[in-house]
Order: sequence, then structure tokens, then C-alpha cells
Amino acid sequence: MKRKTGWVMAAGLAIGLTAWGLAGNTVEGFYGDMVLNSKAEQRGMPPVIFPHWIHRAEFKCKVCHPAIFEMKSGANDIDMEKIVFKGQFCGKCHNGETAWKPVMCARCHSGKPGMVTGPLHGVN
Repeated sequence: MKRKTGWVMAAGLAIGLTAWGLAGNTVEGFYGDMVLNSKAEQRGMPPVIFPHWIHRAEFKCKVCHPAIFEMKSGANDIDMEKIVFKGQFCGKCHNGETAWKPVMCARCHSGKPGMVTGPLHGVN
């Protein structure tokens, strides 16, 4: 994995954490962030807001595409069992070793009811 260094990574992380921490009842995001809601609401959870911009600021596209995620909205059959127990999709890195484990639901499941899978529109 080739990482970008310096100010790009630091700025992206600072902006992302600020938006995540201040979001409250609003959905904050950046250009390129994605809503994942093909299963979440059906299973009683809020939609996922995937912070694509933060990941893109730190990693090259080929780190995730196409080996982990197909580059087409809705093309990946993502669910928590595959992430947590099988180490697929987000779980490839979010495993407690490479990155934090997905144990705090609201960290990812931060969308509003009725959001549609695809790019996050109307970002702040």
C-alpha cells in the first residue's frame, strides 16, 4: 500500500474528524462520500455514510479497487457478517490491527432514514 504523506493526509484527517465530531443530527460529508443503504434500514439500522474522501486522501484507488470493492454503486453485497466475521469489504482493514474494529455502530451508521444507496448528495 503506497500512502500519500504530509499535509494531504493530515488535512484530510483533521477535516474528516471535525465533520464527524460536529455532525450531530445532520449528515455531513464531502464530495465522493457514499451512502450505503441496500440492507441497513431493512435490518433496523441507519444507513452507512462511507467517508470515501478521507480514504482517498490517504490511499491510492488501487488499494481498494477492484480487489476489495467493485467501482460501481450498489455492486458490492456488503453486510456486517462479511465485514466483522469474514474480514471482507471494510473488514479487510478495519480488523483492529490495520485500522479500528467496527464496534461502535454510529461511527458508520450515521445516515438519515430514507437515504438512497449512491453518492451522498447535498454535502456540506
